[in-house]
Amino acid sequence: MKIGVIMGGISSEREVSLKSGEEICKNLDKSKYEVIPIILDSKEELMDKVKGIDVAFLALHGQFGEDGTVQGILEAMGIPYTGCGVLSSAMCMDKDITKSLLKAEGIKTAPWINVRSTDEIDYIAIEKLGYPVVIKPNSGGSSVATFIIRDKSEVFSAVAEGLKYDREVMIEKYIRGDEITCCILNGRMLPVLVIKPKSPFFDYTSKYEDGGADELIIELESNLHKLVEDMSIKCYELLKCSVYARVDLIVQDGEPYVLEINTLPGMTKNSLFPKSARGVGIDFTMLLDNIIEYSLKERG
Repeated sequence: MKIGVIMGGISSEREVSLKSGEEICKNLDKSKYEVIPIILDSKEELMDKVKGIDVAFLALHGQFGEDGTVQGILEAMGIPYTGCGVLSSAMCMDKDITKSLLKAEGIKTAPWINVRSTDEIDYIAIEKLGYPVVIKPNSGGSSVATFIIRDKSEVFSAVAEGLKYDREVMIEKYIRGDEITCCILNGRMLPVLVIKPKSPFFDYTSKYEDGGADELIIELESNLHKLVEDMSIKCYELLKCSVYARVDLIVQDGEPYVLEINTLPGMTKNSLFPKSARGVGIDFTMLLDNIIEYSLKERG
């Protein structure tokens, strides 16, 4: 079976994608698969580069990778791919849509507003949210152009920076607490990880540099674990995820708040999903096998 590992792409998360792709290529079982690295440098070359592969293993992150675009092209070409489908990828990529759906279903998430330009900044509305706030690209990832803002004077520049990466910027109430992540594989939640960044929050450096954060499997108190598990599975189902996804949460005073849902979690050596899987005896190669198997079933 020819597995094309698609990595690179055109988003601000290109370097992370390349690292994910390299690790996937290294750890796929060569006795089962012919592994073909496919590095994308533009949108236009995708259709040519995937010709002849049997399955596309998506190691892309961000725009034109995690937003349903590549998934739609592959479906049109009849090439099965790993991970979530077109609709769930698009919904989860747009944080505003994700949070609106969560709120409608009574799932706790921090209050927020979105703006499409610096002219739309409503300082009164931000005051109502209460400082500090988190300002970030609406469809971004890996904490690129993400800022914790503690004062009105810092808002404009943070929004302006976010608009360099996206057409819309989210301004969200900052919830102080313990950040945890729940990895879901084929509808089953794996062990919960608690994230303890060395910097003030789980930023790009904390996520991808060795020693940037401690990420440990944690045993939550039983009632809290059930609440977190129920919320995470509900998010997975509500947003029509499939195969695998990661739900990120903040726990403040025993109350979990959903931050976002990642439909193509990172797969570098420092990534959260492989660490969580190891907690139930699933090594990296076995995890990749499972993702391929579940994806082929999902794609029919």
